[in-house]
Amino acid sequence: MLPLGVIEGRPMRVLVQRVDRARVSVDDEIVGAIDRGLLALVGVTHDDTETEAFKLAGKTARLRVFDDEEGHMNLSLGDVGGGVLAVSQFTLYADARKGNRPSFTAAAPPAQGELLYETYVAALRQHGVPVETGRFGAQMDVELVNSGPVTVMLEA
Repeated sequence: MLPLGVIEGRPMRVLVQRVDRARVSVDDEIVGAIDRGLLALVGVTHDDTETEAFKLAGKTARLRVFDDEEGHMNLSLGDVGGGVLAVSQFTLYADARKGNRPSFTAAAPPAQGELLYETYVAALRQHGVPVETGRFGAQMDVELVNSGPVTVMLEA
């Protein structure tokens, strides 16, 4: 049974940003960094399973958001030799429709969130994508240079 206020059918989300470089630090220590590629902010909700994590990893790996020689977004991570910096982000399920303090009841519990975040990361690696990560559950500082800017929300 879902917690009160949780809407069934919300899909797993990955907010991707095309970057020239990105890094994540915990307690002033860099724990993950990439050059050209995608920063992937990964959010998990209650109904999500490994199926959604695999689906979104494939979508991320194949997403054509990099410019070809004619300036059209036709190239994927593999085409440009890019990597992914994957960062868990339960706040993708923030709901601020009532009042000014967001509710996070739609976010999955930490154990489920971590499992599916790790599944997403492993699936990206199975697609041959170099992946760096943040640290699940930690207070992280994320720095990025958004290229374009290009930001796309992917949902399973």
